[in-house]
Amino acid sequence: MNTPTDPLRLRQSTGRRQTALKGRQRAALYRNLKKVFGLRQLRDGQEAVIGNVIAKRSTLAIMPTGAGKSLCYQLPALTLTGHTVVVSPLISLMKDQADKLNEADVPAVVLNSTLSTSAEEEALQAIRDKKIQFIFTTPEQMTNAGLLDILASQPINLLVVDEAHCISHWGHDFRPAFLELGAARRALGAPPVLALTATANQQVIDDIEQQLGVSLDVINTGVYRDNLHFKVHQITRENERVQLALQAIADIEGSGIVYTATVKAATEMHRVLVESGESAAIYHGRLGARRRHEQQDAFMSGDARVMVATNAFGLGIDKPDIRFVVHLQLPPNLDAYYQEAGRAGRDGEASRCLLIYFHEDRRLRQFQQLGRYPAAEDVIAVVSALRRPNAEAVAESDQASGAKTAWISAKSLAEHLPVSKAKIQVGLHLLKQAGVIAQNRKRELRLINAIDDDAVHQLTQEYRERDDSDRSALEEMEFYARTGYCRWKVLLDHFGESDALERCGSCDNCVSPPSAQPLRRERETV
Repeated sequence: MNTPTDPLRLRQSTGRRQTALKGRQRAALYRNLKKVFGLRQLRDGQEAVIGNVIAKRSTLAIMPTGAGKSLCYQLPALTLTGHTVVVSPLISLMKDQADKLNEADVPAVVLNSTLSTSAEEEALQAIRDKKIQFIFTTPEQMTNAGLLDILASQPINLLVVDEAHCISHWGHDFRPAFLELGAARRALGAPPVLALTATANQQVIDDIEQQLGVSLDVINTGVYRDNLHFKVHQITRENERVQLALQAIADIEGSGIVYTATVKAATEMHRVLVESGESAAIYHGRLGARRRHEQQDAFMSGDARVMVATNAFGLGIDKPDIRFVVHLQLPPNLDAYYQEAGRAGRDGEASRCLLIYFHEDRRLRQFQQLGRYPAAEDVIAVVSALRRPNAEAVAESDQASGAKTAWISAKSLAEHLPVSKAKIQVGLHLLKQAGVIAQNRKRELRLINAIDDDAVHQLTQEYRERDDSDRSALEEMEFYARTGYCRWKVLLDHFGESDALERCGSCDNCVSPPSAQPLRRERETV
């Protein structure tokens, strides 16, 4: 068996040198590391990222789950002058991080949609008074012109984007606020960026750079984790699925997560587990916020051994002793699969990652991918609405030629269009990038240049290509499920680390190799 090269060696796609810490800087950092965080040593890769942050070099840090990404901005920010703005998609995680910093006498505030008016004003006043070092907020809050005005009046030393892969994975469909982070950064005076994620292939890296409007040094500590043991169980009948998962869960000690592709599947799996006497929680987007928090707390505290969830659960979950992750249905791509499976074994102990594969799962995923991105017709509808705002709001009459029209809010557009709010926002982002529309400080919009239907089709070509890419990514996920090759080798190939190892020696295909391996397919660009 081939011995893997050091999985935590640093890789940089930019080819630029990392910034080494100087003696005094390093000594000060280690004093704060012990005093504030109670730690004595930095983990592999952390010091390289911290060196770049101190040198004010915009950086993308790709580090496995549990590698200590938050310390990469929290520690150096203590030595920098001004505020650090941390943008995260996870409200519960940002509150947890802010609470821990405040407990360590490092002033931090949270700004998100859950705050009362008085709590929000108190946080904003603390920022105005320069009493805060860390500001945690969401992408949606960063589209708020009032908040940006306050932040822009303060010295911002660093903009952190946590779970940065979401810019590419979520920004183009159901959380389009991610696409506005580049504009928000410019409004703040273009501070250095630290983007953090556990996974990002080259396509995602390119998209992150494009949307943030910045060139990033990429520090990649590698995705390989030798404590994760991958296995795929192929089934031939749908009715085998739940019972197989039930047996696997019963055979493994410790806590774990079962991921499903639909709310219906999660509900059924949870019911079966509870009826079998298993302590299980459930988490999906249709539950109310209070119910979701209760279920998450039960899992985190150990009151529930198993969490059954859709992909709505898991980002930022700080539970180190998850011993297994079972995927009840085929994930949409290898990025999502590794993100979710990688939540097991953060403590470094052996953990199992099981995928149950049924060939009919492909149809479900294909259905879910339909209509994910705005079509040309959606953007054409937006342009038409901008040409014809409410009669009383029309400022100029020459609308057909694309001359300036009245300002109109995105909310008003959404009220008059048979297009989803998210697709309208993505369409508006495309039109702003193309210089077709302008936006004022109230975030109202108006058409300032003409654009015809052919030009709109060209603008949306990117999303037709993304549809093709999603189909290719699903094929790659199926290849992983059906292959006789080392599971880790397929994952590492996908993330551009094909030189890391040939065989892991611990996945099902390495432990019990198939009698005949399939022909190696040509790699696809995904």
